Amino acid sequence: MTPSWLRKRRRTPGAPVVPGGEEAFLSAASVRVRAAGGGVGAGRDIANNAFGPGSQVFDQRQYHLHTDGESPPVAWPLRIGRVPALASAFQPRAALRERIDATMSAESPAALVLSGGGGVGKSQLAASYAAEAVREATDLVLWIPASDVHQVIAAYAHAAVLVDAPGTAGSRPDEDARAFLSWLATTSRSWFVVLDDVTDPAGMEPWWPPHRDGSVRTLATTRLHDARLTGAARRRVDVDVYTLQEARGYLAGRLRADGCDHLLDEAAYDLVQELGCLPLALGHAAAYLINQGTPCAVYLDRFRDSGRRLDQLLPPEGDTEGYGRRVAAGLLLSLHAAQRSEPRGLAEPALALVARLDPAGHPHAVWDVEPVLSFLTHFREGAYAKRRWWRRATPPVPVTAEEAHAALRTLHRYGLISSDPRDELRAVRCHALTGRAVRETVAEEYGISVSAAAANGLLAVWPESDDAFPEMGVVLRANTAALARRTGADLWHPVCLPLLDRAGRSLGGFHHAAESIAYHEWLIGRNERHLGVDHENTLAARDRLAFSYRDMNRFQDATSLMERNLAHVESRLGWEHPETLAAAAMLAASLRMGGQHEEAAPLEGRILAVIERLSGESHPGIRFARSAMLQCRALAGRPEDGVALGEELLAEYERSLGQDHHETVWTRTTLARNYASTGRSEEAVTMQQQVVAHHRRTDGPEHPETVAARAELASLYRKAGRTDEALLLQEEIVAIREGTFGHEHPFTLEARFAYAASLEQSGRVADAIALLADVLTAQEQALGPEHVQATLTRLLIHEFRLKAANALGQDLVDEIDAPAED
Repeated sequence: MTPSWLRKRRRTPGAPVVPGGEEAFLSAASVRVRAAGGGVGAGRDIANNAFGPGSQVFDQRQYHLHTDGESPPVAWPLRIGRVPALASAFQPRAALRERIDATMSAESPAALVLSGGGGVGKSQLAASYAAEAVREATDLVLWIPASDVHQVIAAYAHAAVLVDAPGTAGSRPDEDARAFLSWLATTSRSWFVVLDDVTDPAGMEPWWPPHRDGSVRTLATTRLHDARLTGAARRRVDVDVYTLQEARGYLAGRLRADGCDHLLDEAAYDLVQELGCLPLALGHAAAYLINQGTPCAVYLDRFRDSGRRLDQLLPPEGDTEGYGRRVAAGLLLSLHAAQRSEPRGLAEPALALVARLDPAGHPHAVWDVEPVLSFLTHFREGAYAKRRWWRRATPPVPVTAEEAHAALRTLHRYGLISSDPRDELRAVRCHALTGRAVRETVAEEYGISVSAAAANGLLAVWPESDDAFPEMGVVLRANTAALARRTGADLWHPVCLPLLDRAGRSLGGFHHAAESIAYHEWLIGRNERHLGVDHENTLAARDRLAFSYRDMNRFQDATSLMERNLAHVESRLGWEHPETLAAAAMLAASLRMGGQHEEAAPLEGRILAVIERLSGESHPGIRFARSAMLQCRALAGRPEDGVALGEELLAEYERSLGQDHHETVWTRTTLARNYASTGRSEEAVTMQQQVVAHHRRTDGPEHPETVAARAELASLYRKAGRTDEALLLQEEIVAIREGTFGHEHPFTLEARFAYAASLEQSGRVADAIALLADVLTAQEQALGPEHVQATLTRLLIHEFRLKAANALGQDLVDEIDAPAED
């Protein structure tokens, strides 16, 4: 038997020749066979034959029209194409409709293009407008699935016959389609055309309906964000997911319509948020709840279970609203086309990386750094394909930052992500369900490589000073948390550990105490499980947690952690090792801060004895221990000893580390405080002025380190009795911190606290108390009522009130003792 691919096409003798010859009909977009008025149309074989009036078939080779005499008159109004039924609990989306209507009326575009990602409800909106056109008795309502331009041409050709458009010959679909467009441009009949799911802007360019009478008669939907869709006076309106209110309204309405009100519970609000308010997902989820009789709370727990896949939680049988595809497939429908677009082969690996990060967004700068570019280079389509052993592997061409950003724009254009360079911090976003669909499908082949690239990309853009860029720290920590949730144990691979450590260090400082405690308690648990209880990263996390416990007045918890770390380091390295001394010094300072002076004294004695024996050695651990002893002197109420030790340390550090080393600068500040405590106020001010000058020179006048040094100088002015100078400087600091961090930020509250102390010293006690009361309210909200800063504010308010009461009492006594006037 001759194989089908070798057979030659034979034409039956006497058969009619298609006008234009074989080449013409083979090049046609699609061909149609239609029988009208008793005619018979023959296609390729019996499967492609049309028999009887009104029957028709589309064929890829030929287009015949057989008519029986004159065409019957057109029966107006005409409804061509299948308009999707509106969802069972269709949401009118009033705000979005208002925006669409405003664009229609204000700009009168040639066509309105509804653009948005998969499953956001574009077709439902278009269907609602088509339904309105039907209700308004529009003469022609035409709905065309427009994912393929060939479908559009064929639909136009079909409509040309039905409306009896002049020039319809029935031989070539493209000619009949043009006849239909000409009819639209000249007819007095009203018409409304919907082009649903446009995917080829270039191919569609000659096939857009004409602009008539200044009114919008064409509506298109697309996943694309492509400039070609908005040429020729067309306008785009972006369609996003439901609002929270709309999502809840849909879920409640859908369940109530099926008599399943009992499935709605307190978890419904969290469920719609977890589904990202995506109409596609809500439709499937509602059907699942109804079919399984599952309450929202139970379903939410299942949905959050990372072991369950989307196809289990949003199964195909849940497609009761006619979306026509699985959720994961629907969300990623355009990925294949994006992968074929320039820069070729980068869309998929780029999307795999985006899907690992926070859906709310990450900085564009992540796509400029080497770890991410190396990942894209390695996984560019074809670059990592297996090669035969006898073929010499050619090194892949490195992906540039320009290409990486172009890949993001491609994903944006195909509606898979949102990429907005104007948003410096959260420029690249991805819907949570799109990200989950990616992780469950295409991302699996990238293994730990994608997590390592994401981790090191975040680390590479993390600023050196978190206080200088606080909003960036918030975004990067959110992305670290998202990466940890999606990567699991793999994030504890050695190449990823630095990111977890950096996120913890970014929470240093009293203003992050509560968040730091939550993060480090979580991190220590994971570190102990994946790395071991005595791993260096576990020890470092315990130290940071102990500092945060101190900030929250949890001194006993802090002491327990430090004792545990000290016991481990001493057993491993011995008592006289510098790291052991550093751990012991941290514990001693913590004991002093907690008022446990009797426990701290013998520990300090042991530390000082070793430091004396190791004099001359310059190890960071020893320097840290000596600096901690300087702090302990002040906490023990022995500032004179602190001055002697501080002067010794400062001279040594200036000689060995240099004038501008951060340990030298820190020692100057500590020494200045001890000078002030011993009554050497002017020396304290002079010393701190040197610190301020250093930071101005190295960091700039409004850098957080400079502002903190100036705040310390203002405090020393106040202690020296230079109250007016303190007030002037503190007013500047409050203004700077309000402008940088906001009115309620802990740094701003700290500055206002210090300003209140100077107000009281200047005699404005009532103003000071009122200001402190406002500060306390804000501190309790921002830091928590147990935070050490809130505690200090309460104590100072109490102290000022006592002073005010004593002053009032003394005034009364003086008034009573005053001699009576004659």
